[in-house]
Amino acid sequence: MGKVKVYGAAMSTNVARVIVCLEEVGAEYEVVPVDFATGEHKSPAHLARNPFGQVPAFQDGELVLFESRAISRYVLRKHKSALLKDGSLEESAMVDVWLDVEAHQYNPAVSPIIYQCMFAPMFGGVCDQKVVDASLEKLKKVLDVYEARLSKHKYLAGDFVSLADLSHFPYTHYLMGTPCKSVFDAYPHVKAWWEGIVARPAVKKAAAGMPLPG
Repeated sequence: MGKVKVYGAAMSTNVARVIVCLEEVGAEYEVVPVDFATGEHKSPAHLARNPFGQVPAFQDGELVLFESRAISRYVLRKHKSALLKDGSLEESAMVDVWLDVEAHQYNPAVSPIIYQCMFAPMFGGVCDQKVVDASLEKLKKVLDVYEARLSKHKYLAGDFVSLADLSHFPYTHYLMGTPCKSVFDAYPHVKAWWEGIVARPAVKKAAAGMPLPG
């Protein structure tokens, strides 16, 4: 079975979401860089892989996919991973629920913090503290819900680890490289949940390609 290809940089949050799933199932893969500086992401070759000119794109033989969460589900299904709980209608539904929560509640709150604290300075900009403060308040409201959920279950979808948990890894990893990382201190169940995620060998492997500043 040949290596699959993941197009994009390993430090990209969306690429990392796919990489951690490939690591979880022990798949052979190759990360193929896409040079945004030269406009490679808008080249005909890359647009054929991802029509939105974004990363990741993913190739497995003749199959080409884009959208990191869809790619992640494909990888886990192909390798019959328990991380989707496909064998149980109820459990798989809860995985889907918390994947949607990550995409539509957690991610929109945390991503502006990462951009302002980490990436804006990296590209010569200045951190907009007003944006950070507003996003942090949104994140706290989301974490209130998580704390309540995780006080009853070890993981988000239930008492089993799933893609819903792992999908939080990329942005939370970068959050821990900002001054806002202390926000988790007020949420002991969330903090314990996160410590469990980052202890996983697959997560450690993916994190190695995502250096934090300082």
